[in-house]
Amino acid sequence: MNRNRTAMIVAGAALLAWLAGAATSNHAIPASAVVEPRVIESRGAELADEIARLHERLRPVATPRRPARNLFAYRAAPATAPTAPAPTPALTAAPAPVPLSLPALKLAGIAEDNGADGPERTAFISGEGQLFMVKEGETVTQRYRVTKISADVVELIDLTDDTLRRLALR
Repeated sequence: MNRNRTAMIVAGAALLAWLAGAATSNHAIPASAVVEPRVIESRGAELADEIARLHERLRPVATPRRPARNLFAYRAAPATAPTAPAPTPALTAAPAPVPLSLPALKLAGIAEDNGADGPERTAFISGEGQLFMVKEGETVTQRYRVTKISADVVELIDLTDDTLRRLALR
């Protein structure tokens, strides 16, 4: 058993030596060629010289004189004598109250279902960032109540002053 083991070790070592010899070469590495500067590199040097020259021109030669005005300070207004305030006219009548603006309501659609007493309609009204699905007698935006829904018009009554407002499909 020792002979077989020794023979295997020697054969393995010979195989490794053969592979190592095949992986390396004895070729001489040639010396690198001397690279001469190209036209681009000489232009880069010219550009660097021009940049240095321009930087020199940016530096101030003389210190600036005191400016005639300061751009960062406001000029003080000349002092004036106070004048008497103008008399205010007497109020003769109270100004009219400003009417409340109407909320932007739009009739988006009308749905109709067949009911026992005829068609039951539901109006889709958009306004104030919401969509209201209302039937007759229900309120919209706590300001209006639906009084009538026809095939293409919804009638709303204003609860603050009992005025009628109509919304039509477009």
